[in-house]
Formats: sequence, C-alpha cells, structure tokens
Amino acid sequence: MAILRVNPTRMVLTQLKKRLKTATRGHKLMKDKRDELVKRFIELARGNKALRDGVEERIMEIYAGMTMAGSVMHREVLEESLMYPKQGVEASVEYKNIMSVKVPSFDFKYKSPSSSDIYPYGLAGTSGELDGAIKTLADIFPMMLELAATEKRVALLAEEVEKTRRRVNALEYVVIPDLKDTIRYIRMKLDENERGNQTRLIKVKDMILLNAKE
Repeated sequence: MAILRVNPTRMVLTQLKKRLKTATRGHKLMKDKRDELVKRFIELARGNKALRDGVEERIMEIYAGMTMAGSVMHREVLEESLMYPKQGVEASVEYKNIMSVKVPSFDFKYKSPSSSDIYPYGLAGTSGELDGAIKTLADIFPMMLELAATEKRVALLAEEVEKTRRRVNALEYVVIPDLKDTIRYIRMKLDENERGNQTRLIKVKDMILLNAKE
C-alpha cells in the first residue's frame, strides 16, 4: 500500500472519492466476470477431455486397422492405394463471443457429395481392415475439427481468466487500498490544517482583545 503523490486539497479529495467508487464498482464487475469465465472454462475443459478421449480411442482403432491391413497387404500395394486422395474437404471458420472472448467454430464440407469417394482406391484390391480404417477416419473427421476448435476455446478462455484475475488482484490489493490510504491521509491533513487555522484565529482574537484593553 502507498499514498499517491497528490496535493491534499478538498478538490483532490472529491476526485479520489469518485475514483474509489468507480474502482470498487469495477472490482465487483471484474470479479463477477472472472467467476463466470472460470465456470465456462471448467465446462469447456470437461467437454474437451471427453471429446479428446473419444477421438483418441477412434484413432487407436484406425492404427489397429492400418496395422492389420499392412500385415495382409503388400507394402507397395498399401502405399499405392493411399497415394492419391480422392475426396477433398473445404473448411471454414467462424467466431462467436464468450464473455467478450472471440472463440473459433470450424465447419467443413466435402467437395464430392458421394460417401464412397472417401476411398482413394478400388475396393476389390484392398483388405477389409484398410476399408474400415479409412471409414473410421472419415467418421471422426468432424470430431477432430470440433476438438481443434474446443482446445482453442479452452486456451483463449484460460488466457482471459488469467488476465481478469490479474486485474482483480491489482484493484483489490493495490488500487483500492492506495486510494483509501490517500483519502485517509488527505482527510488527516485537512483536519490538521483546520485545527491550525482555528488556533491562529484564537490567537489573533486574543491579540485583538488585548490591544483593545490597552
């Protein structure tokens, strides 16, 4: 805590009282914002964990399918089958507002409307394990996009929570105490000056009375 370097006048005292009132109101609003941000962050983080667990589980299925396909197909045939992708994807991003934080939302659409275009090869020359792995990968692609968006939202909210926490602490432990100490100091100085003025007035009055008697 520290006393601000200001002139101890009534005008400054009035200004500091207004600043204290504004800072106190701002502190309450920032605390409310911080609490709501933390609540949203926890909700998103839980959803993100569940989504990530689901994606990782499906990816393990894909790895298992690709491993099985590699064991029943010649390596050259497997690599040639996956060399030229047949399907294409167009992704887009939009932003929405969460507690004054702009967070992304991803969307996509396939260039070809046919669901069979996910296979970049003819089904006759490949194994069922490879077909299953490709199908699973296509199925979880929307989940992977949602996971990417969710993780970005979590990161942005975490950053905003930290910034808001620092502002709340600055108001609570620095700005507001300094204003209160300075207001108290100015009041003391004004009271001291007023007592000094009264003492001088009494002395002047006594001198006038003494001169009048003479």
